[in-house]
Amino acid sequence: MIDWDDVRYFLAVARGGSVRTAAERLAVNHSTVLRRIAQLEARLGAQVFEKLPSGYRLTDAGEEIVEFAVQMEASSNQLETRVFGRDQSVRGPLRVTLAPTLATHLLMPDFAEFARRHPEIEMEILSYGDLLNLTNREADVAIRVVYDRNALPLNLHGLKGPELFGSVYLSRDLLKSWRAGVPERVRWIANASYELPQWARESEVLAADVPFMTTDGEAQIAAVRQGLGMAMLDCFVGDADPSLARAPGAPVHRHGALWLLTHGETRKTRRVWLFTEFLSRRLAAHAPLLAGLAAGNDQSVDPLAG
Repeated sequence: MIDWDDVRYFLAVARGGSVRTAAERLAVNHSTVLRRIAQLEARLGAQVFEKLPSGYRLTDAGEEIVEFAVQMEASSNQLETRVFGRDQSVRGPLRVTLAPTLATHLLMPDFAEFARRHPEIEMEILSYGDLLNLTNREADVAIRVVYDRNALPLNLHGLKGPELFGSVYLSRDLLKSWRAGVPERVRWIANASYELPQWARESEVLAADVPFMTTDGEAQIAAVRQGLGMAMLDCFVGDADPSLARAPGAPVHRHGALWLLTHGETRKTRRVWLFTEFLSRRLAAHAPLLAGLAAGNDQSVDPLAG
C-alpha cells in the first residue's frame, strides 16, 4: 500500500525541483526527504526522479504518477479541511502567512497580544516572500496585499481591510546633506530589479545614474536607514521610523488593500474565527498609518494615485 506521506514528499520535490527546497517547505531534514522518496520508489518498484546537476527531474514513471498524486493530495486536503472546520476547540495550531515586512514592522505586536489572550492556541507565523496555498492547507489564514479584488481566487473567503499606501523615503541625515548640496543626486535603492520610477527622473530630488541593489525588502529598508539612498517604502514602515523622512515632493501611491483570507470550512474553526475577528479590528486601528496619515506627516494622500 502506498503511504500518503511518501507521496506528499514526492510532490514537494516535483514542485520544488530539489530535495533542499522540499525540505525547507516541509520543515524537515534533507535526509528525511531522501528516505521518503526511497520508500516510495521501493513500493512502486520504479525510479521517480533523475538526479541532475541542476536538480531533480521526473522520470517517465514519475511523470505518470504526478496526476494521481495530485488527486490524492486534493482528497486529503478536502477531508482535512472538513474535519478542521468542525473543530470548535480553541486549543490547537493556527498557521498565518503574510509578507515579512508586514510581520516585522506592523503586526507582530498584535500577534503577541492575541497569543497572550489565547495561550492555548499554537501560533505559527509563516512570513515568506512566496504565497502559500490555502487550498492545500499550507496555512489557515493569509494576510495579503491585493490591488484588484477581482483577482482573488473564487474559492477563498475574504475580509477586506484598510488600503495600503507607499511613498519615497530617505534617511534624515541624507536629506540634510542633500539640502546642503552634497550630494546633488541621490541613489535609488532598488529591491530585486532596477526600475527607476518617473518621479525619480523629474522630481526635486533626482536619482543618481548608478543605483544600489538589494534582494529583499528588509535589506532595502536597512540600506535607506544607512543613508545609501532613497526608495519606495510602505508608509507604515517609513512614517513609523524616526530616522526616515519622505523625500520632498514625493507622491503617495496606493499599493492595494490588505485582505484576510481563509479557505472553505477552515474559517468556521473557532480559533480561525477568533483570530480573523481580532486582527480585522487591529487592522482598522492601523488604517491611518497604512494610508500615510501618521502624525507628523503633512503630505496629502491621493487615493487614486498609482
